[in-house]
Amino acid sequence: MPVSDTTAAPLIALDAIADAGFAEVEVTLDGDSESLVMYRDGDDVRGWLNICPHAGRRLDWAPGQFLKSRDGHLVCAAHGASFSLDDGGCVAGPCKGDRLRAVPLQVRDGQVWLG
Repeated sequence: MPVSDTTAAPLIALDAIADAGFAEVEVTLDGDSESLVMYRDGDDVRGWLNICPHAGRRLDWAPGQFLKSRDGHLVCAAHGASFSLDDGGCVAGPCKGDRLRAVPLQVRDGQVWLG
């Protein structure tokens, strides 16, 4: 996915995301404002558009509040689809076999950037 203006400013400080936790930020991708869900795994952060491929709804149950299953998957609050935090693939639910749209991120100097 092409990303616009990756050098403007960091999205969030790495320390603002709990390890094994989520954060949500608004980003501009290809000129459009998008909600982005980020997952922190140590010093690595993965990101996806905050849109469930099943029905096009946001994944969070309240702004910036995400559900994580006992199996360690991101769960869509609307219909219960479960997504792998490794690659965004839907592992259970109405969109099994589909995947979240990944957004490339980089961690530099303690900050998370579009990359």
